[in-house]
Amino acid sequence: MKPMSYISADEAVQGVRNGDHIHLSSIASVPHALIDALCRKAGTLRDLHFHHFHTEGPAPYGSKEYEGVFFDQGFFVGPNVRKSVQEGYADYIPTHLSESQAMYRSGALPCDVAMVQVSQPVDGLVSLGTSVDCSIAALEVARLKLAVVNPNVPFAYGDLIPVDRFDALVWDETPLFTKDYVEPTATDRLIGRNCSELVPDGACLQMGIGALPNAVCSELTGHKHLGLHTEMFADGALELIRKGIIDGSCKKIDTGKIVASFLLGSQQVYDFIDRNPSVQMRDIAYTNDPWVISRNPQVVSINSATEIDLTGQVCADSIGTRIYSGTGGQLDFVRGAKMSEGGKAIIALASRTAKLAPKIVPTLKPGAGVVTPRADVQWVVTEYGAVNLYGKSLQERARLLISIAHPDDREALDRAAFDRFGPHWHHVSL
Repeated sequence: MKPMSYISADEAVQGVRNGDHIHLSSIASVPHALIDALCRKAGTLRDLHFHHFHTEGPAPYGSKEYEGVFFDQGFFVGPNVRKSVQEGYADYIPTHLSESQAMYRSGALPCDVAMVQVSQPVDGLVSLGTSVDCSIAALEVARLKLAVVNPNVPFAYGDLIPVDRFDALVWDETPLFTKDYVEPTATDRLIGRNCSELVPDGACLQMGIGALPNAVCSELTGHKHLGLHTEMFADGALELIRKGIIDGSCKKIDTGKIVASFLLGSQQVYDFIDRNPSVQMRDIAYTNDPWVISRNPQVVSINSATEIDLTGQVCADSIGTRIYSGTGGQLDFVRGAKMSEGGKAIIALASRTAKLAPKIVPTLKPGAGVVTPRADVQWVVTEYGAVNLYGKSLQERARLLISIAHPDDREALDRAAFDRFGPHWHHVSL
């Protein structure tokens, strides 16, 4: 048993070696105390590689300032590293989030050092709190295991870790990053209403954070006995839980439980999961496994996109060649929902961007990444309606997608379809 004692962050990172690959716990619970210590030691370090999901707060590991010392290679690109990735000072590892842990466990991606933030110990165990993600896998394989123990990290049930697994413990009381509730726009509310009409009572939901998921949640207040098995949830879902609309009673696995892998929301969300036996924060290998997802009936996954072409190819990680976010778990849940008995996979997006550019397009921008292939896409929802592309031919898909495009874009899309499919295009019936 390692002694339960705390050392400084500067002492803890002394075991980091040049060339090490370092895993960071992510989202709201980044171990900034350890990162700052590495920055102070930067003059003696070279070629450190960082891997993580989306991270909140400063990201010196992706900064031009530390070129040659730090190199960021995240599984997801958040706003704090987006410019660095686009300029080449940081990079992106394309992966379905379900497979991030497998990269560590298989050795396909080295993990020499695991730096995580955890709760205070309870009976010799600590919780990863708001961000389990692929940290369990990192802690299994890393040579050096470092934990920041923070009393602000909630003790969330699910996958817990013996505190004596760590090589060093650092105490830090910095509050976790929070994200306030984003009020849906009028367009978001229309999309939310169209999505809600596809959600039956007893459905098991997956959706993320932001105005659009909040809009969906606000339209589900008349539903009953919903469940939640998701990568993450935030304040919109919390309201449904508090009202008893999400109770998990119809789930076949984890019945009555809320299952997630990471969170970003208000302090209310973090307080809610603290020592709450109805919440299970689990390894991404579990939450995002399509087979696990499919074991619950009537799974409804709701994900978004930057654009979708007339054949149903969904781009969600880039704008042309510019990486904007990441593959995330979209395809994990699309496939899991489709495999679920009575399940539905929804791609929900506004018909136009904030700058009035169409999101339903003849072809994706050159270099755009296809996150959900057209062979996997099912329901597509905009503020103008919902269409099901499953089992439809290319020409039928084009007809359906044009019907939910912005009215001012439909003529141009119709001409593009005519050019692509020929004069018989106008004779296609649905």
